[in-house]
Amino acid sequence: MTENKKTTGKKTTSKSNNNKKTEVSEPQHIGIVRDDAYLEPFEDAIRGRHEHALWKLNQLTQNGKQTLSDFASGYDYYGLHRTSRGWIFREWAPNATDIYLVGDFNNWTENEQYRCSRIEGTGNWELKLASKAMNHGDLFKMHVHWNGGEGERIPAWAQHVVQDEQTKIFSAQVWNPVKPYIWKKETFKPKKNPLLIYECHIGMAQDAEKVGTYREFKDNVLPRIIKDGYNCIQIMAIQEHPYYGSFGYHVSSFFAASSRFGSPEDLKELIDTAHSRGIAVIMDIVHSHAVKNEVEGLGNLAGDPNQYFYPGERHEHPAWDSLCFDYGKDEVIHFLLSNCKYWVKEFHFDGFRFDGVTSMLYYSHGLGEAFTNYGDYFNGHEDDNAICYLTLANKLIHEVNPYAMTIAEEVSGMPGLAAKFEDGGYGFDYRMAMNIPDFWIKTIKEQKDENWKPSSIFWEVKNRRADEKTISYCESHDQALVGDKTIIFRLIDADMYWHFKQGDENEMVHRGIALHKMIRLVTAAAINGGYLNFMGNEFGHPEWIDFPREGNGWSYKYARRQWNLVDNKELDYHYLGDFDREMLKALKSERNFNNTPVQEIWHNDGDQILAFMRGNLIFVLNFSPTRSYTDYGFLVPTGSYDVLLNTDAKAFGGNGLADDTVTHFTNYDPLYVDEHKEWLKLYIPARSAVVLKKN
Repeated sequence: MTENKKTTGKKTTSKSNNNKKTEVSEPQHIGIVRDDAYLEPFEDAIRGRHEHALWKLNQLTQNGKQTLSDFASGYDYYGLHRTSRGWIFREWAPNATDIYLVGDFNNWTENEQYRCSRIEGTGNWELKLASKAMNHGDLFKMHVHWNGGEGERIPAWAQHVVQDEQTKIFSAQVWNPVKPYIWKKETFKPKKNPLLIYECHIGMAQDAEKVGTYREFKDNVLPRIIKDGYNCIQIMAIQEHPYYGSFGYHVSSFFAASSRFGSPEDLKELIDTAHSRGIAVIMDIVHSHAVKNEVEGLGNLAGDPNQYFYPGERHEHPAWDSLCFDYGKDEVIHFLLSNCKYWVKEFHFDGFRFDGVTSMLYYSHGLGEAFTNYGDYFNGHEDDNAICYLTLANKLIHEVNPYAMTIAEEVSGMPGLAAKFEDGGYGFDYRMAMNIPDFWIKTIKEQKDENWKPSSIFWEVKNRRADEKTISYCESHDQALVGDKTIIFRLIDADMYWHFKQGDENEMVHRGIALHKMIRLVTAAAINGGYLNFMGNEFGHPEWIDFPREGNGWSYKYARRQWNLVDNKELDYHYLGDFDREMLKALKSERNFNNTPVQEIWHNDGDQILAFMRGNLIFVLNFSPTRSYTDYGFLVPTGSYDVLLNTDAKAFGGNGLADDTVTHFTNYDPLYVDEHKEWLKLYIPARSAVVLKKN
């Protein structure tokens, strides 16, 4: 197939029995195999997955008679819609024998006016109503009948779902405001070089012990993110979920923006405002599983628990207490692809971070598997249906918005995940570098400071496939949850409560502040795509995240971010926040940062010194807890260098031992004249790092 022929085969010559030379063509490898020869034994499997996606693409687009975007427009057909002639409602429920709409408009009782009709020859149901049959704000549900049972259900395609504060019951809501939201900025092109992501949760983004709102986030938190220098926000928990404490990962209504944070118009205004300030907005989308709830969710919409989900032993996720989508059903693919398009078109999201991709890729969900060699990715335990869906989802998202971004949260290391589709990849723009936070946790827990090895650190922060871009991070929301610890808490622990005031720091606090900055700097400086920080971790937020639950008396005390701490100049938090801001500024000072190679200048594990270069920036780190070095030399491009950033500066809670106003000139060495290199000699205090820029 032409899609596989990235390059033509090379020709070699050989001699036949009659000594005449004949031309022999070498195999024409698909792109990711051409780029990685170790994948060659698995090329048939790679091609098989690629051809499976092509086959499904042709099927869904009727061999090109329509686009994939045309196919993924289910949200315009299903659900409740206001038309010029009144209301129309449709639902896919092949197992139903009867469906009624019940709600505020008919006193929640079944009657013929609100009885749906099955569309002949399909599993679809339809109801047409006059304009006056329901009003904006009315609550409603489906009352579904099936052989052997019945029950109230929220429509699968509902675009607005609310919870009653007293009864805690969820209902769909008629949503047709008189004045729909008018976008101020219709088009937006994200900045991606580098991509600097601020991962956030709307509900816990405020000081108050309550659920925050889209508007509060827009007014109070977005300005902080802009000031800090991030150019993208990644919002969690947007899709409606019954249990707040699930962090948004047990989704019930896939097309409904969570109303606990405000109205759809409030969310649109937040995104519009972010775009007007140059900030991209991506969404944490959950297509890896769904909540088991039957009344609120898709668990048993019409008497068939397998309508949306795999049957048998693959029905439930063994670790997440949730249900697994059947990616082999066209109707399920239609539902999920339409969901991707809906959020991009209706809310102008700039892309998605796909949650739980590892769980989708394997029948085992990746549980209990080591993934130590390439054979582990091609041994027949992969879900080709899920792989096909993810590939099509990436094609669709980029078809709808060529500037969109997709990120895979994937821990197994599946080759090709973030490679181009035409190269045999799955089409993600980035994959999460999930090895890095695990490395930092392991290092802090198991290694004495004097045993930290720069060679290991450097290898880990740039450990990635050459043909795939990654999002690097030291810690995300996972490390901030109850049961785990953030980096700052691993470094300082309880002393944060007693010795984090200026002038009252002990050695544990000084160590923690110094290493917190160095860990972030070396991780961010080595990126090849983007860098991610979770809300509050940039300034060392002291509390873990614990959402209201029975075990804590339904308290919001730990489901918030204490911005007052970083705003208080008498405390040490602002040192870390100020450093984070200047660190991002330093990275952005190098034009096209991602395009500059990460070039090692020097490392010495005995000295615990690491130095590397990106473009005109030189990063020098001394991880030794006790040894400072005078006139420590490196061979660098000839010229003069100014200090751009120093973790040891007093402005960032350091000791201020070096004079950062000094311009550093390289020293001539005749041995390296042809290489245009000379010696740069620096004073490098213990447990500090410096960034220099060539003039």
